[in-house]
Amino acid sequence: MHELVGRLAGGALSVDRELEQEFEARLLESSTLAFRVAYGVLRHREDAEDVAQDAFAKAYRSFHQLRDRERFRAWLVRMTWRMALDRRRNDRRREARDLSIQLPPGPSTEETIEQRRRSEELWRAIDALPEKLRIVTVLANIEGHGLAEVAALLALPVGTVKSRLFLARRRLKEQLQWTR
Repeated sequence: MHELVGRLAGGALSVDRELEQEFEARLLESSTLAFRVAYGVLRHREDAEDVAQDAFAKAYRSFHQLRDRERFRAWLVRMTWRMALDRRRNDRRREARDLSIQLPPGPSTEETIEQRRRSEELWRAIDALPEKLRIVTVLANIEGHGLAEVAALLALPVGTVKSRLFLARRRLKEQLQWTR
């Protein structure tokens, strides 16, 4: 009897260890992906690192529930994207409560000010896009992923990614007149 229990327990431990090893291997393949997605939303290194770390922890806790392990990267991207959006919303609520928006101290040249203004204007325009257009824009144009990779990460057909990028670029062009 004890021998049977020992074998069953040993089998469970080896299954758990195999699951851990598979998780580690998949995480190694996409270790920077979560950070890049979070950074694309938050544009602040420390916050993006925190969100990526939280996404890794959540992925670890839920990995055993993932049915199609080949879709790990897409699953991690979607999870990180949602967590980063939640973090940004919470930060904005906190800023609105504090009502204290301060520019970084120190002198800057006119060119630096203009670049900062354009960058902020661009990100405001990107943030104003609907989420389905914003995520393909960040992944394809900012993170530099190819259309096929974006389609795989988001579990969408390539044609859908192309049309969403087209719509996003058209909306951005309408909003950003200084690019001409």
